[in-house]
Amino acid sequence: MTHTFARNLNILFVYMICVPLIGAYAVQFIQGEFPCPLCLLQRLAMIGIACGALANVRYGIRPRHYGMCIISAMFGAAVSIRQIMLHIVPAPGNEGYGTPVLGIHLYTWALLIFGATILILGMLFLFNSKQFYTKDNPKNLTPLSVSRLGVIAFWLAFGITAANACTTFLECGFSQCPDNPARYIMLQ
Repeated sequence: MTHTFARNLNILFVYMICVPLIGAYAVQFIQGEFPCPLCLLQRLAMIGIACGALANVRYGIRPRHYGMCIISAMFGAAVSIRQIMLHIVPAPGNEGYGTPVLGIHLYTWALLIFGATILILGMLFLFNSKQFYTKDNPKNLTPLSVSRLGVIAFWLAFGITAANACTTFLECGFSQCPDNPARYIMLQ
């Protein structure tokens, strides 16, 4: 795998990780379902994955950037498993938190995404080390030029991160987020 192909793959990865984040916002604003604290942590883990991939795009492919993605995915998977375990045997009338999408709750989708992330990144490590260093950028962290798709991916991820920070603040304020949020605390 060449360095350029690996960078383009990371750009694609950023777009792919932004899709479920945008979908979560669609559920939040269109269906009016507020994210619980565990949902917010899963979003944060997905943003961490996007940050690692963007670091690969900007500074070149490095094992440490993939490591950031894997650690974020492991954290997100742990949070997802925790939420699944809370709802694995739901009480009568309680079918889990939130409305299912395609028959699966968002926290289960998140676990599938985190698992796929770990699997894909593990497979990338199977390729030779040509993806990690190039003649143009040997072993240092000098910023590289980024394609237009890479710049758009950065701004998309940045916008989602900023929106997540703002909506989380509006929902939780300066205190702990409620377990079952029903309103934006800062707007009341």
